[in-house]
Amino acid sequence: MSFTDNVAVEAAQLAANGVEVVPFSDNLHFIATGVPVLMRAQLIFCDNYYAFLGGLLHPRHAKIVQLWHANGAIKQFGWGDPQTKLRSSADQRRFQRVYDQFDDYVVASEAMGTVFQESYRVPATRMQLLGYPRSDRFLSKEWRDAAIERIDQVAPDLRHHRVILYAPTYREDRTFELSAALKQALMADDNAVVVVKLHPVMQQVERQCQQMANSRIRFYPQLSTTDLLTVAETLITDYSSVAFDYSLLPTAHSLLFYMSDLEDYQHNPGIQPNFLRWLPAAPLRTPAELKQAILADQATDVSKFNRYWNTYNDGHATQRVVAHYDRYLNE
Repeated sequence: MSFTDNVAVEAAQLAANGVEVVPFSDNLHFIATGVPVLMRAQLIFCDNYYAFLGGLLHPRHAKIVQLWHANGAIKQFGWGDPQTKLRSSADQRRFQRVYDQFDDYVVASEAMGTVFQESYRVPATRMQLLGYPRSDRFLSKEWRDAAIERIDQVAPDLRHHRVILYAPTYREDRTFELSAALKQALMADDNAVVVVKLHPVMQQVERQCQQMANSRIRFYPQLSTTDLLTVAETLITDYSSVAFDYSLLPTAHSLLFYMSDLEDYQHNPGIQPNFLRWLPAAPLRTPAELKQAILADQATDVSKFNRYWNTYNDGHATQRVVAHYDRYLNE
């Protein structure tokens, strides 16, 4: 398995279980050593857009499967991103060559299948409605208990407070600002602890933000967003796919969407069509609205949201994916 730096922890866990892992960098060394290995494989699973695929001659004996890295999407990508249409014709052709390399797209819902069809301009026949394998953990009590144990080792007092997890997605400039008004809103509940968790690509920024921490607002770079979801009574996000994960947890209470830059974000990078129809809570536009929602602490009904996006996420997605591709290998 090849991996990038932002999943080094997960790669170490796989290595501990006997899986051979190799650091991945899109460079000449990978072309010389990694590509020949890939070309001999019968199954190639990808969890993102990888540019090098556009230059490969698709091996006839292999199937290339897109697992992606999220089970839903609020923001646009691929052809849905307005910036894609501004790129050169050569760039656009290169993008499409990568999209066309995927034989299958493993998805958890027809909704996500439609997103891929429109974002990558690929046919519906390539969608495999099997569920999102990484979602199984949220429906596993054993995994949730283990996640809480990991948190207890770093921040044992979190379990004695209402935990408000603020997990915004990253912006193109990869900066993060916690304004005085936003900070005050986040701390509206005197009995709560606010944990700020930034996108994985902003790990360095998160470490730098630790100097802003106090007893009420905290940063834990050593803890994953996934683990922190298990102790969060309230998740505050904006356009991040973390919302689709949190909604699966039986402990999820309130899910808030703080979208102060909604108009700008709708233009760049863009938002999925009709998202207000399926979002489980109306977007909060100002710190004052966010403060009011935090104090109200009302439960969010995510049942329709889950039926729409988490249709096949029932805790057995990994089992179905393995069985499906095991049949392929044995045909």
